[in-house]
Amino acid sequence: MSVQTPLDGLRVLMTADTAGGIFTYALTLASELSRRGASIHLATMGADLRATQRAAAAEVAHLVLHESNFALEWMDDPWDDVARAGEWLLALERELAPDLVQLNGYCHGAVGFRAPVLVVAHSYLLSWWQAVVNEPPPPSFDRYLVEVSRGLAGADALVTPTAAMMRCLERDYGALPLRVVVPHGVASDSAALLPKRDRSVLAAGWLWDRARNIESLARVAPRLSGRVRVAGCDRLADGSRRSLANVEVLGWLDPWALGQAMEAAAIFAHPARYEPFGLVPVEAALRGCALVLGDIESLREVWGDAALYVDPNDDNALAAALEAYARDESMRSAHAERARARARTFTPRRMADGIAEVYARL
Repeated sequence: MSVQTPLDGLRVLMTADTAGGIFTYALTLASELSRRGASIHLATMGADLRATQRAAAAEVAHLVLHESNFALEWMDDPWDDVARAGEWLLALERELAPDLVQLNGYCHGAVGFRAPVLVVAHSYLLSWWQAVVNEPPPPSFDRYLVEVSRGLAGADALVTPTAAMMRCLERDYGALPLRVVVPHGVASDSAALLPKRDRSVLAAGWLWDRARNIESLARVAPRLSGRVRVAGCDRLADGSRRSLANVEVLGWLDPWALGQAMEAAAIFAHPARYEPFGLVPVEAALRGCALVLGDIESLREVWGDAALYVDPNDDNALAAALEAYARDESMRSAHAERARARARTFTPRRMADGIAEVYARL
């Protein structure tokens, strides 16, 4: 059993964007850290909080929200907002006098915080581009690359959820003195699962994100014996909606509704071209789904032999893997149980142990 690092009285200023899994990560971590005596001031950016997000934050003890809707560093031409967000964060630091700043992004590592700065790397645009487009980045990336480099240079420590992600950052930006791999954690419900009633396939993610490779599911869906459902935001940057043929698009689902969809599905498909860790496959495995994943280094690191892997560019391999699960219930059940056991190792406590040890070193 791990020994918990005490955090009595520790004050942490933490950032999070509201667009995706980073907000969930921040709340999960804050909940665990608060149990050890820490107080978390969570500064949100990107968009206004949804009602469900605000309600989830209200359930975390010793968590104080500081809300904004500044544009995020990976968005189109965000730099005026990034600068204003930096000034806002510095004002919060002066007001709150935190012992430590945890940034779940990069650029604000360069603003000159007085407290030690930990950057937790969830993904970054250059590695996304390399994995998805596989071409040299366009000139429009130049400012982003410079700002991320400056932000990392201003940090005192770097945490990544996988060793694969750490190697990418070391390759592209060099090495920080303190580098630690801390896998993400997902809360697990220990209740018994109901038997899966059908052979349906579920996927989840932003429909506009080519890294998720959801369009490959639409191409192979007519060849599958079970229905294919896709959960996730289908609204594009210009306000239009993306539609996919051959699959049922569920749109954005709150965490409860997504959990229900996972419990109904037999198979979770995530044929990703890029995924630094992947919280959603963990959630699906905890709800009894067998996993079909993109054959990339980070997902192999996370899942080992607890999934079937397919080349993200091979539709035939994807269809074959999904049908193998659909037609062989015993194999599907065995792999689903193996995936669930693996998912249960990625606990919030394990994540908080790792982060707390980094806090102590800083």
